[in-house]
Amino acid sequence: MSLSQEPTPLRVGVVGLGFAGSTHLAAYQQIPGVEVVALAGLETERLHQLADSHGVEHRYERWEDLVARDDLDIVSVGTPTYLHEPVTVAALSSGAHVLCEKPLARTAEEGKRMVDAAVAAGRVLHIAFNHRRRGDVDVLKHQIDAGALGRIYYAKAHWRRRNGIPGMGSWFTDAEMAGGGPLIDLGVHMLDMALFLLGEPRVLSVSASTFAELGPRGLGGRVDVGKTQVAAAYGVEDLATAFLRLEGGATLLLETSWASYRRPGDNFGVELFGSDGGAVVDVENYTHSDTLRIYTDVAGVPAEVRPAVTKGEGHLAVVREFVDAVRGGDWSAHVGRDALTRARIIDACYRSALEGREVAVEAD
Repeated sequence: MSLSQEPTPLRVGVVGLGFAGSTHLAAYQQIPGVEVVALAGLETERLHQLADSHGVEHRYERWEDLVARDDLDIVSVGTPTYLHEPVTVAALSSGAHVLCEKPLARTAEEGKRMVDAAVAAGRVLHIAFNHRRRGDVDVLKHQIDAGALGRIYYAKAHWRRRNGIPGMGSWFTDAEMAGGGPLIDLGVHMLDMALFLLGEPRVLSVSASTFAELGPRGLGGRVDVGKTQVAAAYGVEDLATAFLRLEGGATLLLETSWASYRRPGDNFGVELFGSDGGAVVDVENYTHSDTLRIYTDVAGVPAEVRPAVTKGEGHLAVVREFVDAVRGGDWSAHVGRDALTRARIIDACYRSALEGREVAVEAD
């Protein structure tokens, strides 16, 4: 009997005990017909605490033991980035569908192996780009698709923090484990949001720069994740900027930083310039109210519209969309290709910054 007939609940295993893993776990438990039966992570106390609080029976310290089960329909991957490829490929090979936290992988090469594994296994691979599921982004997308902005010819997207390095001396600041700094961590979210809003134009080339001015000196770390461990271990950028040329002549400016001398807090958003209107999503410290502005003319006079927006469902919407894809049966349309496109763009940005020149983006 096929999964789409839902004879029994979809059985889920979650790998990862941090924010991503716990968020996925909680989201699954809000969706009817889905049962989280296994959880894996290295921190023993956290493993049992999280499993107990969510009623998960089977616990594993090694992700390999969870993936080796033959009764899982779904595996969720909420690990550090360097583990995305091995966990995902193993889970797909075992016959499970996979929801993986962003970014897809450290590099496009790793990401392509994940996509190829999904195609070979005939399973769904979905990447958690939760910020495109915000209420303000949803309203703006409907306005764009209805033609309210006309042809969008220039866009800006950013995510900037004052002191926001997520774990000084942790895997986040290790280039080998993370693949990069804020560009691959935060920038990929904003790249996804911008391309989603713009209708998925192809990125032709990028010109990027990266900087590591604060992190190597032990500055810019988040106060809620502890003091600097080893400043010398800081191996990634703390600020990146990229200029992207899009097919059709439009351009996109992407800026992202974990730490920089700016106003306190955490700010992200997009700004769009169209032939018939403009728009801004401006989010300060993760707020969800009064974040969207649409700029137009009324009777020849400049006007600003502030649509009422809801919070949106974030990760819950991502997980629901993933589960719907699994149940839908057309799995070949959901193998992570959009996330691979983003990985290729991020790769090109890092190469451009390293070589000091404009770099063409590999076509799909």
